[in-house]
Amino acid sequence: MRVLVVTAVPVERDAVTRAFGAGDEVRVRTVPGAEIHRAGPFDVLAGGAGPAAAAASAAFALASDSYDLVISAGIGGGFAGAAPVGSLVVAGRIGAADLGAETPAGFVPVSDLGFGRVWHFPPRSLVRAVVTATRAVTGDVLTVSTVTGSAHRAAALLAAHPGAVAEAMEGFGVAEAAERAGVPVLEIRAVSNAVGPRDRDAWRIGDALAALTDAFGKLTPVLEGWTHHDRNDS
Repeated sequence: MRVLVVTAVPVERDAVTRAFGAGDEVRVRTVPGAEIHRAGPFDVLAGGAGPAAAAASAAFALASDSYDLVISAGIGGGFAGAAPVGSLVVAGRIGAADLGAETPAGFVPVSDLGFGRVWHFPPRSLVRAVVTATRAVTGDVLTVSTVTGSAHRAAALLAAHPGAVAEAMEGFGVAEAAERAGVPVLEIRAVSNAVGPRDRDAWRIGDALAALTDAFGKLTPVLEGWTHHDRNDS
């Protein structure tokens, strides 16, 4: 099985490839706008921050080779009470939290405007298997273009999306590219901070990157056991 992993930045990419040993075991090739680092069954790229950059990078990579699965991976914010700092999250649904329009009655998602969708659905069987192997939390992972920085915004997101466990900036973009290529998608996030007021002193980026490395070290046998029938379980 060949898997494309899309991260935002090089430190996240390197956290994934580190699961497979020393850097000299990683082979590098170039696609437009990015380097792909091959380690084990994974081709890993740092595609840039935000859904647009992530979608473009994933699309170029998917056009350059054949893949069985795409994973959006990296660190992210966890909602209090659902995904504490240091935990791992696997998306049961990947949602665009701020794609839509403001109206006098409040925010309206783009799907209600008739212009598209706001949710992607990873294969349920794969989500269950990865959660079991990594002891991750599962739930909705929200894609945002602006990272939450206040308690008011965190509460508003939870009110609109009560199943949310984490937020990040790339998952929905990666999922859009994967869907157009006909490839299933997964999102895995290691929680570096709580969603809410920005408190950089409380961030645990190093711990989150280590958790990401540990998670990918456990993924290979899970993916090898994922049957063709299971791959159609969306």
